[in-house]
Amino acid sequence: MSNSLHHIRIVLVEPAGALNVGSIARVIKNMGLSQLVIVNPQCEVDGEEATRMSVHAIDLLQSARIVPDLPTALAGCTRVIATTARERAIPTLLETPRQVLPWLVETNEPTALIFGREDSGLTNAELNYATRYLRIPVGSEYSSLNLAQAVGVCAYELQMCLSNIELELQDTRSQMPPQLDLAPVELVEGYYQQLETLLLEIGYLLPHTAAHRMEKIRRLYNRSQLSPNEVALLRGILRQVNWAIKSVDSE
Repeated sequence: MSNSLHHIRIVLVEPAGALNVGSIARVIKNMGLSQLVIVNPQCEVDGEEATRMSVHAIDLLQSARIVPDLPTALAGCTRVIATTARERAIPTLLETPRQVLPWLVETNEPTALIFGREDSGLTNAELNYATRYLRIPVGSEYSSLNLAQAVGVCAYELQMCLSNIELELQDTRSQMPPQLDLAPVELVEGYYQQLETLLLEIGYLLPHTAAHRMEKIRRLYNRSQLSPNEVALLRGILRQVNWAIKSVDSE
């Protein structure tokens, strides 16, 4: 169990508003978070506008990691939640912050909460990197929150989760079950790439439909929350299948 929120990365994908970025730095520092990762920013994240909005969180803004892509932002993370305001073509459980965010707080391993672009959110390809999905419940007339507001709601809920967990731990520390050893994102992603290559080779996947079919396969595995040993086992199976195919072809 974690006793802080310092292991949680707030990941912003291609934010376009410097004022939003500054406001986000301020609110996540208010709520006890310390990691801000920005993927390919479309604004000046350390300029006058962002600095002015960050107020006393200038240090957090200046220490924000700027990375070129989402896989880099998520490297090492074992639990990843993506935020979305819309339904997906593939049936996906959209949970509220109160339902899903304790999952990030209850571990000490690196975890991430991803927020998409102000105007279009996250692409389907970006959503595929997450294991669970969060949607903030709002009034039906206008369902899209400002980026900084959405981060603020989630940051508050994370802090409340931490407070609740600390209270529960006072009575249950000796009864806590062992934590699951989850595989980091890049390890699972390596398996998906190996699996897709093999399925294309044997004709189960076709190039023009591979992305859609792989989304369904990813969803199946993500529900299992694979451990590093399980990923190693699955990759070993694929290697053996690949060897068997090549052995038959060489005969």
